[in-house]
Amino acid sequence: MKQKLSGDDDIRFLREAIVLAKEHSYAGAGGPFGAVIVREGIILGRGWNQVISANDPTAHAEIIAIREACRGARAFHLHGAVLYTSCEPCPMCLMAACWAHVARIVFAADRNDAAAIGFDDARLYEQISRRGGCDAFPQQQLLRDEAVQVMRAWHAMPGRVIY
Repeated sequence: MKQKLSGDDDIRFLREAIVLAKEHSYAGAGGPFGAVIVREGIILGRGWNQVISANDPTAHAEIIAIREACRGARAFHLHGAVLYTSCEPCPMCLMAACWAHVARIVFAADRNDAAAIGFDDARLYEQISRRGGCDAFPQQQLLRDEAVQVMRAWHAMPGRVIY
């Protein structure tokens, strides 16, 4: 039987994410962001922002936590899991959580709090809400037919795994 988390559990796991943010950002790993992935009261993955230490713009706390949780679960979906994060996920992390099929997200600070200290979260949310998506750089579509041919060939393969 699956155990339902209480509001107290939400507070406890959210505090864990905030502690990760504090410890690792003060140590210089990256920005002040931490995350944990929890399923049935068990932490499956922990992450903290490692953008600076890893020289990786995708090394956000949520992404790191999702990767660790998926490795441990030996699965690319995290059905029934909750993502606890010290700040509202940026668009990239929100979509990663969607791809991972987490059940719920609980966050502390929001995109405007992140924007107030110099992060792009609020601006990025505003950009992607416009038709056509991000206008930070020009986008151009080329060689569509070639790419679609590869996609269709993959789709026809027996035993392919849809994710």
